[in-house]
Amino acid sequence: MGIQGLARFIDDHGAILTDDQFRNSKLVIDGTYLYHFLYFNSSVDQQHGGDYDDFEDQVCKFFKALRDCGIEPYVIIHGGSDFSDKKFETQLHHVQSRINTANSLSKGLRGSGLLPILIKQVFKQVLSSLKVPFAQCIFEADQEIASLAERWNCPVLSNNSDFYIFDIQAGYLPFSHFKWQNASTQRGSSQRYIPCKRYTTTSFCRYFNINRQLLPVFAAIAGNDYVNLNKMGFPIRWEDKLPMEPNRRPRVAFFNRLLDWLARFQEQQEALDSVPSLIGHGKNNMDSALQALSLSIETYQLQPGCLERFFIKDKAPDPSHLPDHLSVLPDWTLLPLMKGTLSSSIIHILQLRPVIQGVQVEDPSLPSGNNTSRPIRQVVFGLLLGERREVEEYDREGINLTSSMVKAILPTAAQQMQLDMLNQAPHAVRLEVFLETLGVSQSTLNGIPPHLGLPVAVTYYWLRHAHLRPDRPFLQALLLGLVYGELCRQRKSQRGFIEEGPVLERLRRLIQRGASNLDKGVAHAYSQWQRCMRDCLDLNQLLCFPLPEPQIAWLYRGTLVHQLVDELRGVVTPDSLLMEDPSSGQLYRAMLEAILNSQETEATGQPDGPSTDSGAGGRRG
Repeated sequence: MGIQGLARFIDDHGAILTDDQFRNSKLVIDGTYLYHFLYFNSSVDQQHGGDYDDFEDQVCKFFKALRDCGIEPYVIIHGGSDFSDKKFETQLHHVQSRINTANSLSKGLRGSGLLPILIKQVFKQVLSSLKVPFAQCIFEADQEIASLAERWNCPVLSNNSDFYIFDIQAGYLPFSHFKWQNASTQRGSSQRYIPCKRYTTTSFCRYFNINRQLLPVFAAIAGNDYVNLNKMGFPIRWEDKLPMEPNRRPRVAFFNRLLDWLARFQEQQEALDSVPSLIGHGKNNMDSALQALSLSIETYQLQPGCLERFFIKDKAPDPSHLPDHLSVLPDWTLLPLMKGTLSSSIIHILQLRPVIQGVQVEDPSLPSGNNTSRPIRQVVFGLLLGERREVEEYDREGINLTSSMVKAILPTAAQQMQLDMLNQAPHAVRLEVFLETLGVSQSTLNGIPPHLGLPVAVTYYWLRHAHLRPDRPFLQALLLGLVYGELCRQRKSQRGFIEEGPVLERLRRLIQRGASNLDKGVAHAYSQWQRCMRDCLDLNQLLCFPLPEPQIAWLYRGTLVHQLVDELRGVVTPDSLLMEDPSSGQLYRAMLEAILNSQETEATGQPDGPSTDSGAGGRRG
């Protein structure tokens, strides 16, 4: 997002960016761009639903590189958004693009830019485990990020070209020039640094001989996520009518002409008063164009933010100082929202704004995997809005983005709950609401390690509600994936001091072989499971954690479970994979029997019960 083509334009004018050896400084990091950058630049799988443990490794390596160089990171994750929804059309365009990418990946074609659906949750958990300070912003994040960096006199790290416009004295470090994997040591000392390039508005304005106050005008006229004059029917018409510069990209020529035009002005208003001469006289809706430009310019003005108070005092904004559009948030939700322990989607829901569902690789000829978890979201809507309200959801139908209205519902156990006091409801009541939503009895989770209770409950729900009921290898592969994650988690908690063991070795060999060609049926089944997991995590957070939140990075490794389905459809059995490790076999059996033995699952006519899966889960007969 940002100003299309501006980053490349600045790169082409190399003198604007200065080489820097970045070290011993605070750094405000645009967290949303960071997890995009780390996932897409590390060759992590995008076709099989995500390899979250590989992503976790990348995040850990990144922050180790920063700390080795004395860099103190503060990460800001986008959560809220501008209530006027000026970016909404831009967001819809990006979602449709992701649907197209997912469709290409489902056909085995190349595609990029599709994040796994649980990546944001994994990122927040890894930051917490590393004790990296972070905040989930409940306001428009760009202004908050820029304001905090200016307040602390440190740069911003991002890939958002809007930060070329904010007047941050310490500057802006583009991710594309931040060589964190090439940290070096200064000659003659032990001090390490990260080679990078630094941008400042001073350097830009000196190069093009314009007043820095005019940069927001430049961004607004050039077009950003808030305003695009050309799309509004106001194409720029240059007075000189010179032909396009030869051998120049159109966007480069446009930027050069716009900067030449702005160089004649000293003040923002002076430039705005001259805009009608650029877009023609006698046009209808000229006032609307000028108003859109003014609103866009305002987004680049630095205002006092709430992040410093949060990082220093661990306090949320004073509710009495919130803008009107955030007054719908109960006081108790503000701190969990900023700590990232409550989904930011509740902001949109409480404001009755459209909710855009995530995109995954699945079979586009089948209904969206998001449909399977819709009853869970309906309970979230009911807890937030009360029954009989409706929320507009955007999701794919085929390969097209469409919208529909979804009704809020409340389970019986939640009928007396009030949102303002939800955090004070007894634990037993909150747990009952969660289990009733999933149709799971408390006895189902008996004998399951507490941190795996939620994944088992989700798997039980998925098995009953998935479109095209998952067959036995799908369930076995998913549970073996949970065993793999548990073994990895235990080994990492011991810092690798315990041996891998035979089960982990076998499963790692499968991973090393690589996944076979994508099976769209498998992808569609696990897409539904991940969506159920995502919505159950949101529900669990809203209910203030009646069940412990699992470490999400260890719940699902897409390339492994896809490979396991292939193996289990052949001659491989769970027994053969779990040999020589009684504890792994015991965990697998406990999860399998909890799911298949439950009374509700039997009522759905599950074709084969636990008696056909004896020992460590091998098939017999």
